[in-house]
Amino acid sequence: MNGFILIILAVAAVIAIFAITALIYYNRFQQLRNGAEATLSQIKVALKKRLDMLTELLESVQSYARFERDTLESITRMRTEVMKVSSPEDIQKIDRESRQILGNILVAVENYPDLKASQTVQKLMDAVREVEDEIARQRYTYNNIVQEFNTKMDTVPSNMIAAMLGYRKMSYLEFEEEIARRPELRWSV
Repeated sequence: MNGFILIILAVAAVIAIFAITALIYYNRFQQLRNGAEATLSQIKVALKKRLDMLTELLESVQSYARFERDTLESITRMRTEVMKVSSPEDIQKIDRESRQILGNILVAVENYPDLKASQTVQKLMDAVREVEDEIARQRYTYNNIVQEFNTKMDTVPSNMIAAMLGYRKMSYLEFEEEIARRPELRWSV
């Protein structure tokens, strides 16, 4: 009978250890998922800031250069979409489109010396530079969170817990080579 009690205690201990381990990994997965969602939200806010500044830059540049109505419509559409999207792929699409518009505006600014010297344009460009830095930091943070989450999906014993919970790997924020580089926001007056 003593041996039977020891076996029951051993089984109970194994079950308790498994339950505690499962709980610890479950909580860590939840922390990582919540961190990733929060970081994506911060990226969306920064992208919205970028789009707001692009609107202001566009208004400043329009008096010097002729921009298509499509540019303003694209910015307006993206400003509406950016807070609605939730997937990294949708965020990457808006980032790509807004970078292209920023590049077009920078070309216009380069072509007009008076515009480059404008205090308003200078302040807006400084603000855009700060937002670009913020977006870069948030991308880095998001991808680090995803890396840890995905590593836990691949390693024992956390992968067993993830499989039982039906978790899937998260997507990285990936950028094409020309998008991976921040737009150059420097020029001389």
